[in-house]
This record gives sequence, C-alpha cells and structure tokens, in this order.
Amino acid sequence: MRTCSRVVTGKRKKRREARRGSRGITVSPNQSGATALELIPAVSAAAGSAGAAARAASTPSQGSTSATTYGRTRSCIPRRRLLRRAAAAASVMGVGEEDGSADGMRLVQLLIACAEAVACRDKSHASSLLSELRSRALVFGTSFQRVASCFVQGLADRLSLLQPLGTSGFVLPAVAAAAAGAAAFDEKEEALRLAYEICPYIQFGHFVANTSILEAFEGESYVHVVDLGMSLGLPSGYQWRRLIQSLAGRHGQPPRRLRITAIGLSAKKFRSIGDELGAYALKFRINLEFSVVETNLENLRAEDIKICEGEVLAVNSILQLHCVVKESRGALNSVLQMIHELSPKVLVLVEQDSSHNGPFFLGRFMEALHYYSAIFDSLDAMLPKYDTRRAKVEQFYFAEEIKNIVSCEGPARVERHERVDQWRRRMSRAGFQSMPIKMMAQAKQWLGKNKVCEGYTVVEEKGCLVLGWNSKPIVAASCWKC
Repeated sequence: MRTCSRVVTGKRKKRREARRGSRGITVSPNQSGATALELIPAVSAAAGSAGAAARAASTPSQGSTSATTYGRTRSCIPRRRLLRRAAAAASVMGVGEEDGSADGMRLVQLLIACAEAVACRDKSHASSLLSELRSRALVFGTSFQRVASCFVQGLADRLSLLQPLGTSGFVLPAVAAAAAGAAAFDEKEEALRLAYEICPYIQFGHFVANTSILEAFEGESYVHVVDLGMSLGLPSGYQWRRLIQSLAGRHGQPPRRLRITAIGLSAKKFRSIGDELGAYALKFRINLEFSVVETNLENLRAEDIKICEGEVLAVNSILQLHCVVKESRGALNSVLQMIHELSPKVLVLVEQDSSHNGPFFLGRFMEALHYYSAIFDSLDAMLPKYDTRRAKVEQFYFAEEIKNIVSCEGPARVERHERVDQWRRRMSRAGFQSMPIKMMAQAKQWLGKNKVCEGYTVVEEKGCLVLGWNSKPIVAASCWKC
C-alpha cells in the first residue's frame, strides 16, 4: 500500500507551527516614535517570540550550522528564519518609512540581525551588516545611535575573534589587548572621573555605603573599612573624604582611630590616595591608618587583612564582585566565604542591576542593549549633544563595559552583571543575612540636593535601594551581616 507523501511528521509539524507563530506577531502602529529606551523592549519581545518559535523546531533545518557557547550547542538560524525574525521585529515597530523614527527602528533591526549573524559565525553576512551599521551608528548622533556605535564595536571585535566554523571558542589577542589597554589608560582614567562627576550612579553607591557604614560605626572608637577595589581607584578617595567628614561631625566624639585597607592591584596609586586621605583626616583631627593589600579578589585571603582586637569592621564593595562571577561560580563563593571569615558588622554591596551573565550570547546582547540605552538616554538629558565630556564617558567608560559583554567569553569576560534577586540568593547561600536599608527619604533628599535631573528614580525593593532612569533599574545597593 502506498504511503501518502503529504503525511507530516511530528517534528515537521512543530516547525510549521513555529513559522506560523513567528509570522503572527503584530502590534498596533501607535507604538512608534518613542525614545530608543521605549523601543528596545518591543524589539526584544519580538526577537524573543521569534526566537522561541525558532527553537520550537528542535531539529536544525537544511543549511543551518551550529555554534558552541559554554559547551552548549544551539542550532544557528538559517537565512530564511533570520529574515522572518527581522520582519517580526519590523512588524512590532509598526513604523513606515515616512515616520521620523524609521531610521532608529532600522538601526535596532540591523543590530539584532548582526548579533544573530555573529552568533551563527556567518562572517560574510555579519561583515555586510556591520558595514551598514557603521554608517548609521554615529558617535555624535541620537542617544540610540551613540549606544549602537558601542555595540557595533563589540560585534566587530567578537567577529574578529571568532574561529572558523566547526571549531569552538575564541582567539585571545593578549598582546594586542595589552597594547591597546596601555595606550588608552589615561583616557579611561579621565572617563572614570567624568562618569563619577556627571552620572549619579557611583555617587549613589557611595552615599548608601557611607550612610550604612556610619550607622555600623555609631559610638565606636576603633573602626576599620576594607575597601574591595578601593572605590574603582577614583582619585583623591572621594568616598572616604566624605566618610571622614561625617565621622568628625557625628554626635559625641569622633573615632580614636580609623583604618582603611585598600584591596587591588594598583598599589602605587592606592598609596598615593592614602597619603592624600591621611593629610585630609588630620584637618579633622582623625587618626587615619591606611594600608594596601596588593592582590586581586580571587587570590585574597582572610589572613592578608590585619584585624585589630576591639575594632568594628565594615566591608565596602562598589561595582566589584560581579568581576569575580565565573561560569563555575567557585571564585565568587571563595571570596564571599573569605569575607564571612572576617565577620564584618556590615558588608555594603553595590552592583549594576541587570542580567548580563546569561548562558547565551543573544540573550545577553538584548539585555545589555536595553540597559545601556537607558544610561545613554540619561546622559542625553544631562549634557548637550556635542559635549566632549559626554563623548569621553560614553566611549571610554560605558563602551568598555559594552564591548566586554558583547565581544568576550571565558575569563576575559568580567562584566558579568546580575540582578539584585540573584545577588540576594548568592549572599544567602554564603551565610549572609540581609540588613534592610531604611533610608528612602534620605535617598530622595540626596537626589534633590545633588540637583540630579528629572527622570531618575529611587525605589526600595525587598530591603535594597535601586536607582533607575525612568523606572529602568541601573544600580542596586544592599547591606549584609554575618
């Protein structure tokens, strides 16, 4: 008996339903014309829906290839499905060529398509898309054009590091990276200083940390702060100058001795900061003892830190611990266990509140695109279009983070930001207990006092304080005890 050729197997049926599902994504046209920050979630949803539809077809279609990420093999998307995903994104935009935001919409679609091509190791198609992206993503353009230029750099770097199809991993250009890093050191230093002065994110972390440390030191005569990363190596020790002022002006007597231990590899720079802080503390009649432990966090041991009997200890971590998060998670666990051994009265943790450490490249890419679009939108509201300070902050500070997230893998990828909920779970597993931060009114006063422009928001989330831009979380501060 002849079998009908039109019988559809289960897998083929799944693929057919997936294609229909991805074509069925529609959104009303009134979603167009918003800022880049408002557009990204829609595109992300479109890409995610189309991606879910593509993944429903568990068997790769003819002409597809495979790529390996963290040892997991995913089916790359064939050209036909790639075009369907781009069409789905355009449908979600609901924008025609006559719309003023059409160029921005096109830029979003090109970024998604290029990221997918890079993920599939399709060098020819990715190179073609990068060529068009470079002509659209302008360093002095709109906020989204500027953030797109950073992602274009990251995609280009990732493409250049890819090995040919059929292999896995990346070529690590250690010599070139070291040379480039040395050449741009001064620019990065200035960009960090400008980021501190212009953006409220680091200052917000310092404000919450100092307020929490002051509470822990209340009435104590011998106090000690262990600073992981020495507040990013900012010149003049901005954070600790304010702490010294506050300790000198507190009720009762100032502490008899304040010790600060800086942890990091920039020992010479830290000692210079320590000398400045020592002279500054003398003006307030505070005895400051400053020391440096020259090591990275992964190699830090509890015995490296001198703890004196009778002193109260606080540990300060401003945008540092995410760099220790690795695929194995063992490095971070070791650091947290070491901190737990020190038995600090308070551990202040300030981190970027976003998920840039997912297992798959495309997910990280979309999350980072949404996150940094918010940051660049905030810079757009604070500084004129052609302000060179803004260009330096964007291209030498935030762009470095973006490029690391987009182009690097393995040990080279250190910008592994995670959401506050994930940090809460990590800290609890390490034996720490949450200390709810109850300073919402003070945080709002701080925003007003520092004349931060409208658009920034502070919310309390399960005992943490989260600073955001137009309700998009940017940084989260939390406090912990042993």
